Amino acid sequence: MRRTMKKTSTDKSILFVTYIMVGLFVGLMGYFGYFLQVQSETVINNSYNARLDSFSDRIIRGEILSNDGTVLAKTNVAEDGTETREYPYNNIFAHVVGYTAQGKSGLESVSNFELLTSNAFFVDKLKNEFQDKKNQGDNVVTTLDTNLQEAAYDALGSNKGAVVVMDPSTGKILAMVSKPDFDPNTVSQNWNELSKSEDSVLLNRATQGQYAPGSTFKLVTTLEFMRENADFDSYSYNCTGSIESGDVTIHCYGGHVHGQVTLRDSLAYSCNTSFSNIGRSLNADTYKDTAQELLFNKKLPSVLPYSKSQFTLTSSDTEAERMMTAMGQGKTQVSPYHMALITSAIANGGTLMKPYLVDSVTNNAGNVIEKTKPEKYKDLMTSKEAAQLKDYMTAVTDYGTASVLGGQNYTAAGKTGTAEYSSDKEKDHSWFVGIANVDNPELVISVIIEQADGSAKAVNIAKKVFDAYYQ
Repeated sequence: MRRTMKKTSTDKSILFVTYIMVGLFVGLMGYFGYFLQVQSETVINNSYNARLDSFSDRIIRGEILSNDGTVLAKTNVAEDGTETREYPYNNIFAHVVGYTAQGKSGLESVSNFELLTSNAFFVDKLKNEFQDKKNQGDNVVTTLDTNLQEAAYDALGSNKGAVVVMDPSTGKILAMVSKPDFDPNTVSQNWNELSKSEDSVLLNRATQGQYAPGSTFKLVTTLEFMRENADFDSYSYNCTGSIESGDVTIHCYGGHVHGQVTLRDSLAYSCNTSFSNIGRSLNADTYKDTAQELLFNKKLPSVLPYSKSQFTLTSSDTEAERMMTAMGQGKTQVSPYHMALITSAIANGGTLMKPYLVDSVTNNAGNVIEKTKPEKYKDLMTSKEAAQLKDYMTAVTDYGTASVLGGQNYTAAGKTGTAEYSSDKEKDHSWFVGIANVDNPELVISVIIEQADGSAKAVNIAKKVFDAYYQ
């Protein structure tokens, strides 16, 4: 009897251990599968992963192409086997395409896995194996439009700032320019200078720059006012050129006196006093909710590294702080890329499509390996709200601060902005966000010029980009 009991106990222990081992094996296989399907690309793309060297030992890095197949980055192989990464457009695509020297940036970083993977024909790969030759890596075909990128780059000129152009119906990023810029062909030679630059030359201002949004934020304020007031279209305010709260006085830009204005007029003329008046009437909590629905304080859908936008207003803040926030000053911070996303949602009936930079991945013979399909990210507002905001934005171009865009061979809507950034309030950034072909939007644009003088206006840069597209 004792032997039987002992045997039974032993069997149970063996069975228990067996279950544990099977569980561990299943868990290990599950993790292995998850790693292969989800995490492998992230790990391989990590600059600290030493296995990257082994990939480049067997594969010639693939090309990065524009949406029409123009080469933006390629690897030249000398007779002695030496490989040199070349960027035919020099500075023009610097931040978005990136570089491979001194680490990686831009698409060179985020598409590293694809560029160091070869889906060449099996026979070719076998032949190369026997001849001890490298296989050609896959090519990344981007959504970038060469003509729009060049137009945006030229239009920004010597100004510091950024331009982002998107297709709102798909989420395609068509152009992304940041200045000051650099030549990715000479990053190794100039690394010390570039990495220590006081102008933050390597910083992609389009996605990583943080700025007060200025009057472009009045779009957010207008949306909140519409949500709080069903009769918003009957709003009326008499602008005398200034408004006070305690010891804070807010003036309309340039000392303008706009007189009696509607909500539509307020946006068209970018009337600071009217929006300050609106701001002090808003519920701070729901205002914050609206801002967060528009992705402030939230994760952004982005392929490239970015800085999170900030909206900090609370119910405990003063009336003056609410007024400043409503007109786009105060503590609010945003990137040009984020403003492009908000504008895209307005243009696309309230729906933000997931932004993307890679249209497809092809092998060296041009056969498509992967293809990106447009995908909805989320609704930032209702279609009715988006239509109303778009209508108000047409007033900005019809008779308001962006009237330079009126009377063209295309229709446009938008919002200008001026953001003070110095304590003496004598220096400011110039903003513009806009839509081209209003009834069936084809482009949205977000532009910022840092330290703009009187002649440097973001709306003029937007016009040059629109003109290049519709010429």
